[in-house]
Amino acid sequence: MFNLSGKTAVITGGGSGIGRAISQLFARQGASVHIIELSAAAGQATADEIAAQGGRVQVHAADVSQQAQVAATFAAIGRVDILVNNAGIAHVGNVENTAEADFERVYQVNVKGAYNCLHAAVPLMKQHGGAILNLASIAAHVGLTDRFAYSMSKGAIFAMTLSVARDYLADNIRCNSVSPARVHTPFVDGFIAKNYAGQEAEIFDKLSQSQPIGRMGKPEEVAALALYLCSDEAGFVTGCDYPLDGGFIKLNT
Repeated sequence: MFNLSGKTAVITGGGSGIGRAISQLFARQGASVHIIELSAAAGQATADEIAAQGGRVQVHAADVSQQAQVAATFAAIGRVDILVNNAGIAHVGNVENTAEADFERVYQVNVKGAYNCLHAAVPLMKQHGGAILNLASIAAHVGLTDRFAYSMSKGAIFAMTLSVARDYLADNIRCNSVSPARVHTPFVDGFIAKNYAGQEAEIFDKLSQSQPIGRMGKPEEVAALALYLCSDEAGFVTGCDYPLDGGFIKLNT
């Protein structure tokens, strides 16, 4: 089950965290993996790990917010069977203290970046069908304190997922999303260090306990769900969002 042999998978932000775990797992399951990364060095580090295990992988250094770079990258890749829109950035702030430049930066990477990849990949997928997975967030479904711009971007991801799923039913293109709660990645560690200097241990514990299950998720757990949703076994699943949240949305009281 969940064999991706013969499939070409494009994963954005595959150099660390969730994207790295998805890239590794998809390669182990037989996919030819293409990592699109702003940081070529981070992407290459993931690729080296995959290659050492006998996987097939290529790295493409590109900024997903730049349409010309994305279009050129997908043209070079050629065939796309799976697209995982994972690249993204975070931001802390409410509507009053979110500067226009910060709002625009979050929009450019999280929203326009996903759009750029969809815009480039869907025409290629129309030739033979395919599976798209977008990384949304619990922030698309519940109100989180001081996450105005981030929530905006992930709400857009959720809505785009439904739109693409509906528009391309006849082309055998499935589109789903995953909405993780807190997942322990280097991104989270850096985020805490940047925004809560001196309170790292306290904030880490607070964020861990905010999931009713009592801990953060693991990148590998997100990757496992991603594998199912992008595999042929999920051929009857489209236009769905999957909270991977340790009970955050439904079980918090």
